[in-house]
Amino acid sequence: MIRKAPSPSANKVLVIFELPASLWVQQIHLVGDFNGWDPASHALMQRRTDGVWEITLELDAGRRYQFRYLLDDHTWCNDGCADDYVPNAYGGHNSVVVTPPFLDDVSV
Repeated sequence: MIRKAPSPSANKVLVIFELPASLWVQQIHLVGDFNGWDPASHALMQRRTDGVWEITLELDAGRRYQFRYLLDDHTWCNDGCADDYVPNAYGGHNSVVVTPPFLDDVSV
C-alpha cells in the first residue's frame, strides 16, 4: 500500500510505503530514482504492533518517481498499489509513485 500525506516542509509530500507482514523475508529495501537506485540506502522496518513493513519518505511535490522493492538482496518486486508502471531496461517493469503538486491534492 502507498499512502500520501502533507509534509511540514514546503513543496514536499510524505509518502508511506507499506508491504504486508506475511512476507517471509529478513530485509526489504526501497530502491528508486529518489536514491540513485542504491540497494542499501532505504531499509523498510517492521512495525512491532502488526509486523507490516514500512518506510516514509519526504519527496518533492509534483513528480513521478520510479521504484522497486529488493527482498533479501536478491528478489525484485513491484508494488501492487503503485500509481503506474513503466518498462525498465531489464525486460520488466518499475513501479511509479506520483506526488501531487499541491497539498490540497494529497490524500491519506
